[in-house]
Amino acid sequence: MGYPRKLTRRFRAFDNFAISFTIINVISGIFSAFGFGMVAGGPLVLVFGWIGVSIMVLFVGAAMAEIASAYPTSGALYFAAGKLAKRHRGAWSWYTGWLNFVGQVGGTAATAYAAATFIQAFVVMQWPHYQVTGARTVTITALILLLQALANTYTVRLVAAVNRISVWWLVGGVTVIVGCLLLIPAHHRPVSFSAHFMNGTGFTSAVYAGMLGLLVTSWTFTGFDGSFHMSEETVRATRSTPRGIMRAIGFSAVAGLVLMLALVHSIRDYTATANASAPPVHILVDALGTGVAKLLLLVVIGAMLFCGLANMTSNARQIFAFSRDGAMPGSRHWHSVNPRTRTPVKAVWLAAGCSLTLTVPGWWSHTVFSAIVSVNVVGMYLAYGMPIFLRLRLGDEFRPGPWNLGRWSRPVAAIAVVWIALSSLLFVLPHSSPITPTTFNYAPIALAAVLLTATVWWLATARRRFQGPVSYGSPDEVAAMDLI
Repeated sequence: MGYPRKLTRRFRAFDNFAISFTIINVISGIFSAFGFGMVAGGPLVLVFGWIGVSIMVLFVGAAMAEIASAYPTSGALYFAAGKLAKRHRGAWSWYTGWLNFVGQVGGTAATAYAAATFIQAFVVMQWPHYQVTGARTVTITALILLLQALANTYTVRLVAAVNRISVWWLVGGVTVIVGCLLLIPAHHRPVSFSAHFMNGTGFTSAVYAGMLGLLVTSWTFTGFDGSFHMSEETVRATRSTPRGIMRAIGFSAVAGLVLMLALVHSIRDYTATANASAPPVHILVDALGTGVAKLLLLVVIGAMLFCGLANMTSNARQIFAFSRDGAMPGSRHWHSVNPRTRTPVKAVWLAAGCSLTLTVPGWWSHTVFSAIVSVNVVGMYLAYGMPIFLRLRLGDEFRPGPWNLGRWSRPVAAIAVVWIALSSLLFVLPHSSPITPTTFNYAPIALAAVLLTATVWWLATARRRFQGPVSYGSPDEVAAMDLI
């Protein structure tokens, strides 16, 4: 790919799958967004929306996996965009990289913030007099980010080992939660309850409310580009990386559907659950009692912490690669690698710092989580869409890697681009009515600010110095530069 080797290849195929599976993290995604789905479509959209969106995400994942097989680098999306564009390669690579960066930071921040929220939910169950405040939530988020950054500064082997543990934590967690919800309660909602529709968004259009409910699944299925970002550290990356992406999406789709069905059919008082501060926790308490609910909540919190750790790992690799090509302020600092651990330590701490900055408004705002989630999903999916669109436009000139879709390549890419456009639009539209400062969706403002900043910077200086991914020489010349 034109770069001297700085990162060690210690990720096996399972490790590559594990990072995307952990970032998708169905426990974290479903538990943090379930309440929104209860009012935006209800069980009908939560269950059948999960199935439909999972299928669409498989198209996106397949299109991305094919590109990852052709360009297995830490730069991932922005590197591929620069290589696939016929003209204006620097601009395509620039915007893809910055959208990916913002989306990655948003994902790291949102997961840590969600974990802080559920930690406090557990504390309230244990000590009812505890008061949840914005200041406490941000402080706990900062501590979580600190611990995750420390873990990411050590060797790649440690990160890989933790991700392996997280896979079994997720599989075991889903099994235990679903098993308890199936076996302990004496009564469950009938099968027909999956077709129950609910519109509590304030909008009169049931179709619009149902479309908004699809965001629950879309928010869960972000971050599978983590396998792509770890490809420089993966053995046999041209095959292991695309397989990691597809397996992570497929297994998450099945596990998530089972978990979703268990939660939906365990709801007792629908109105009380929908109005609770943490609806899934309310379901667990109603169905299982406080004692069992506390134990399962610890499983959920653990899953969120694993998810955040993997998010930060992927985030740091994107920063490392983007800086390696001189696309970030102070690039020469952020792409350095610790000679002992072989990890991009400075990039890790930049990821942690940027994520913390994004959560600071939570000190005084109650809508910060939804705003961060929107920034995460819109940034990520637009970054996913750009190289897929460019591959589609390139047509038969595209040179696939060992893992490819053959004659299905272009139809799959076309469906992926259409779905990305639709889901991105949903995230910037109003999510509830009436629209007030409290309910306003700040995602379009955040997205516009990012794009405006990137555009001004591009026009002012970057277009003259950034021409896309940098080549350090011929294969022989690059091999001579390898540090290991």
